[in-house]
Amino acid sequence: MASWCVRAVKLSYSVVASPSIIRASPRLLCTAAQQKSGQGSEEDQNAEQSAAEKVLAEEKGQLEEQLKEVTDKYMRALADTENLRTRSRKMVEDSKLYGIQGFCKDLLEVADILEKATESVPSEEVSSQKNPHLKNLYDGLVMTDKQIQKVFTKHGLVKLNPDGGQKFDPYEHEALFHAPVEGKEPGTVAIVTKVGYKLHGRTLRPALVGVAKAP
Repeated sequence: MASWCVRAVKLSYSVVASPSIIRASPRLLCTAAQQKSGQGSEEDQNAEQSAAEKVLAEEKGQLEEQLKEVTDKYMRALADTENLRTRSRKMVEDSKLYGIQGFCKDLLEVADILEKATESVPSEEVSSQKNPHLKNLYDGLVMTDKQIQKVFTKHGLVKLNPDGGQKFDPYEHEALFHAPVEGKEPGTVAIVTKVGYKLHGRTLRPALVGVAKAP
């Protein structure tokens, strides 16, 4: 019995003192430490990655806002440039069309004189052969008046001579007086004292008229 106890004690001592067991213990401790350290570093990496993603998301948002502002400014500038180009083109076209209106106004006075001159000659004096020189002069004035009206039409200058009974238009006519006129409806042109002119659809000089009104 005593010998069996001695062998059991020796066996247990040899197991405890075994080098493999002694070597295994530090490795087990080191592995556990590494696992614990690895878990910690992974958590730190995840935290750093989340922070970096958050910063990148903020920067992305800021860049998108800046891009939106720059795009909006560009579109506004583009629209302003197009409007300026349109206005400039319109101004150039208007200057080509209406740049001669000052010259035309001066010529209107000449046309008025020619018209008055032809109207002042009595028809019986022109039709008779008593004064052939007067007839030739009259014919020359009529031809000159017709020619100047052709030139006016060529350059977009049209005569405004409202017929009797035409409705009064304040954009084309200038009323000198209002009076009741027999046979004329109120608000219509009763008499024309001076013809007007339009240049490319724009009234250059309104016709001077008398307007009929209700008695």
